[in-house]
Amino acid sequence: MVPSHMGIANIQNMIRTIPQSPKPYGVRVRLKPGDPFSKLLGADWQTTHWFFTMADRDKALEDMARRHEFSRIGDEPALVFEKVENLAQSRWL
Repeated sequence: MVPSHMGIANIQNMIRTIPQSPKPYGVRVRLKPGDPFSKLLGADWQTTHWFFTMADRDKALEDMARRHEFSRIGDEPALVFEKVENLAQSRWL
């Protein structure tokens, strides 16, 4: 006899849709002035990472800006991190 319904063995195997928007809270990442990478990326290079909640953004920012365990003594983060917010999305306008 074949069972008519198959259960999910592990919750991580469950397929679910993850909402794509809104992601109103962001972290803008830029190079420090005079950084040698600006010769490769351009002096005005920047990127923004977007998050669903302020808490997600703040946790990611803390991780991005920390001194990593593989850093050499005296190494400093070479990037500038800035909190940003898309007001139209965060206030549901």
